[in-house]
Amino acid sequence: MALKVPSVKLLDGSSMPILGFGCYKVGVIPGSATGAAGAAKPAPAEQVIGDALAAGYRCFDCAQFYENEEVVGQAFQAAGIPRSELYITSKVWTNRIFEGPAAVREQCLKTMKDLRCEYLDLYMIHWPVPVKHVEAYKELVKLQEEGKVKSIGVSNYTVEDLTDLEAAGLPLPTVNQIEINPFLYRKKTIAHFEAKGIRFQAYRALCNFGKAASLESEVVAGLAAKHSRSPSQILGRWCVQKGFQHIPKSEKRSRMDENAQIFDFSLDAEDMEKLENLTTEASLATFKSSYQKGVLRDTPLEAHPESAKSDITLE
Repeated sequence: MALKVPSVKLLDGSSMPILGFGCYKVGVIPGSATGAAGAAKPAPAEQVIGDALAAGYRCFDCAQFYENEEVVGQAFQAAGIPRSELYITSKVWTNRIFEGPAAVREQCLKTMKDLRCEYLDLYMIHWPVPVKHVEAYKELVKLQEEGKVKSIGVSNYTVEDLTDLEAAGLPLPTVNQIEINPFLYRKKTIAHFEAKGIRFQAYRALCNFGKAASLESEVVAGLAAKHSRSPSQILGRWCVQKGFQHIPKSEKRSRMDENAQIFDFSLDAEDMEKLENLTTEASLATFKSSYQKGVLRDTPLEAHPESAKSDITLE
């Protein structure tokens, strides 16, 4: 039986589950992943996806960049869950965005074939490649009009990137998938998008725990003790309580269950305030560096790093 996962309404009138399952490194460690050469062999995709479905997940976050859509699609097929019960998302990578609209369309159709889907519930621009992302987004609009994609969105967009789409007179994206956790909580950026009705998907909602300064970690650990929950459940609960879609990932069934058990308790106002004030200037600077690399990655623009926008809204 599926988890009783609340859904959120998107700008286009559709609904999206507020909890999903991240498919990065499911069945395949992409060659571009940090430490890929020495990484342990991942569990088979059929096992991981099967366990996630058994745990009640029905929303799956995929991407061209993950290099595993074919094996994930095989796992969906093997599981035998009706397509109507699944919410499947994917993202087009920078190399295809740089190549232009025809390449974006070609990649979307390949993703659909690999995932064994006659349509995608949500398709996104993975990074706003300078000069190129607006034309790529226009192709997503066409794919949506043709029914190949139910909803369209973006990932790793700043206020300035959204302005590019608006200046071109394009419909707003339904979601923006960015890193969100208490250690990188960009309040002004989030407020800007949410004021326009754009929802957020939070990646890395859990990964910074344990990497932050001890004082920050103590805040999460203290709340975990207060609520008799694990640190990951505190961070996951914070995420969904803010209205962001949470997309944790794990190969372990026990962790899948743990990450999903966030709908039977709440954080109070004091808890939320403690978590929302953990972002540091150093975290924002790290974000800016990552953004400037990401928008150019795997394109000829990498040879000209000055092509990246430098006047982006950090907070």
